[in-house]
Amino acid sequence: MAKILISPGEISKIHSISYQTINYYTNLGLLMVKKRNANNRLYSSRQVSACLKKVNDMKSRGYSLKLICDLLRKG
Repeated sequence: MAKILISPGEISKIHSISYQTINYYTNLGLLMVKKRNANNRLYSSRQVSACLKKVNDMKSRGYSLKLICDLLRKG
């Protein structure tokens, strides 16, 4: 099965999050760029969906973003 790559703009529309949030999560290492071309970054739609679901679930339980990052980075 082929992986579908999506741009930050598509992520923003699909998941109703701001472009700044996508950049912030990328800088924190939560979202991983799969491919770069020219001035565009592309992400795996599966990885983005899974990550954002985990982040939202943990935020709804009261976890801080710092703790979420620490936990998700550890695997």
